[in-house]
Amino acid sequence: MKQKERRPGQKKTSGPSGESRRDDRAGRSPKPVARSAASRETLRESAVPVAAARPLTTRSGERPAERVPVILESLGAGDFHLIDSGDGQKLEQYGPYRIIRPEAQALWRPSLAPQIWEKVDAVFTGDTDEEGTGRWRFPKAALGETWPLNLLGVDFLGRFTSFRHVGVFPEQIVHWSWMKDQVERAGRPLKVLNLFGYTGVASLVAAAAGAEVTHVDASKKAIGWARENQALGRMEKLPIRWICEDAMKFILREERRGSQYDIILTDPPKFGRGPNGEVWHLFEHLPLMLDVCREILSPRAAGLVLTAYSIRASFYSIHELMRETMRGAGGAVESGELVIREAGLDGKTPGRALSTSLFSRWVPK
Repeated sequence: MKQKERRPGQKKTSGPSGESRRDDRAGRSPKPVARSAASRETLRESAVPVAAARPLTTRSGERPAERVPVILESLGAGDFHLIDSGDGQKLEQYGPYRIIRPEAQALWRPSLAPQIWEKVDAVFTGDTDEEGTGRWRFPKAALGETWPLNLLGVDFLGRFTSFRHVGVFPEQIVHWSWMKDQVERAGRPLKVLNLFGYTGVASLVAAAAGAEVTHVDASKKAIGWARENQALGRMEKLPIRWICEDAMKFILREERRGSQYDIILTDPPKFGRGPNGEVWHLFEHLPLMLDVCREILSPRAAGLVLTAYSIRASFYSIHELMRETMRGAGGAVESGELVIREAGLDGKTPGRALSTSLFSRWVPK
């Protein structure tokens, strides 16, 4: 569906745990990079199967109840809001900086005057493909690569990357807020698994709320950035395991070990490679990935969250897959789209909604 731009090293690139994530190339053939520069570094010439043959589990019982379509909307939070959009671009506020980036789904005309769009700190130009490189132009003054940001009480670094990403995907705020609430209300330490964790903002939000977190990403650069974010917020003592590995290999090993998690977030790329050349194709490997995630959910699990970017599919595709995967587990599957609503210059004036990705979420009640 849409592009979720992704990480500086782009998160979803590596095979299952890769980093390339959202891109606007809905109809283009996949390139050998998954998410970002970081992910490109993990590519290998050889094509290693993503996982050894492991048959899907035959499940019985009723499928979970369904809630569709569900639109999860953000008007912004903390240091971020979407100011305006149109003519294939979006105007965003990230802390002190006003930024323009490509946005293929902004088919309409901008609401604000051209003079507003001209008074920006950074503009991304060049190749708008997620797998292609471009460059940043700084109309006012040269800016450093990073700058401090805060979302949901967590400090992290924004980054100007050659893949137009800035180190965070703010449409995920709605999932992070849900997760934070689950952790805080649980009355016990929840175990959270963050697959394709990118720069670690979701992991830090979960850990700050009291969870024990396992963060998996195949990009060494993305893991390094996540650790920088942890240090920036003086959160080194929080219980987070940073795992640089192919996501599918990791969860298959966790299944063999009998490990269990209360919340699993997974945000796989459309195409990617792991650190050892593992190949990931979303339409081929997503059923197995969800199947294994089901097996490592704890009996008292709070939820399983899937997001998908830049794919030629309806949200119903991942919705029905999630319901089949969770057959016999009870609860409900809610699926639809994540959107960000324009908030104007003041961050409080609602405008048009910009679709960012598909999602499906299983919850026990």
